[in-house]
Amino acid sequence: YVSSASNTWVNHCRDYSNMIIDKLMLSEKSLVVEIASNDGCLLENFHNKNIQCYGVEPTDEVANMSISKGIETYKKFFNSSVASELAHKNKADLICGNNVYAHVPDINDFTLGLSILLNEHGSITLEFPHLLKLIQYNQFDTIYHEHFSYLSLNTVNTIFNKYGLEIYDVDRLSTHGGSLRVYGAHKSAKKNISGTVANILEEENKFGIKDIKTYTSFQDKINLVTNDLKDFIKNAKNKKLVIAAYGAAAKGNTLLNFAGITDNDIDFVIDASPLKINMLLPGSHIPIYDISELKKNKPDVIIILPWNLSSEIKAILDNINDWGAEYVSFIPSTKIYK
Repeated sequence: YVSSASNTWVNHCRDYSNMIIDKLMLSEKSLVVEIASNDGCLLENFHNKNIQCYGVEPTDEVANMSISKGIETYKKFFNSSVASELAHKNKADLICGNNVYAHVPDINDFTLGLSILLNEHGSITLEFPHLLKLIQYNQFDTIYHEHFSYLSLNTVNTIFNKYGLEIYDVDRLSTHGGSLRVYGAHKSAKKNISGTVANILEEENKFGIKDIKTYTSFQDKINLVTNDLKDFIKNAKNKKLVIAAYGAAAKGNTLLNFAGITDNDIDFVIDASPLKINMLLPGSHIPIYDISELKKNKPDVIIILPWNLSSEIKAILDNINDWGAEYVSFIPSTKIYK
């Protein structure tokens, strides 16, 4: 996964950095640390403003992309031990982590690491898909191997408290179908706590986030989506239509594999990341090509797998789709773009 492959995400990172620099009054004397810094897509916004920063990124290939931008990057998985190492040099004024908190196998040790590396008056911001939205909008395709946790504010609040941290503010985000950005600090910093924190905690409780029935009824909603997908493909195949997909995303693999879709059903998938071209989607074995393949094969139907980027992808396709292909996405429910 390469962050800069999505213009939507590039813009999100730029907007976040501008906001947080103003909110926390960061300067050249400040230190920003990003956990899971990927290709430096976020940190370059701080680097370009001469704000001290470094990333912690275990994936060698994308870490090298960040380093090539002049951003100091530690090629390690973040945990309390690594945090202690880094804290000996300097503690952070801001620690940020976007879409990593749900990915760590030991979320308790990870949170301990955040508390160790954060300076006395510093802030932590973490962005993660909101469990409430996952259930409310049937986003079951975000359940896959990289995600060890599916997080509510209630749960994150409990974990933070365990390690001497408290959440003092929360933003609702549109990213990934509905995410939260929590702002945390040491309890000893005595930050003013926004009313939004209590509001979202109450919203979750009213929704039934702690009620087992909320989860046991989820399967029926999932079955509706997968049955729609199978019926759509069956009808398209009966009409001899060529079917392609856009976006070799992890969430797409959950949907396709759960529905039992293979390369017999979808001819190929297009992706913007050069690292994925000429590979196969795991399980379904659908080949991955670059965007030039669309012009060559002119599919009748293009299934948008990363539904959270539908607007961006539709704009890309509209620029080349001169043969009138139909676009369709299936989450939270079937949507056909003419």
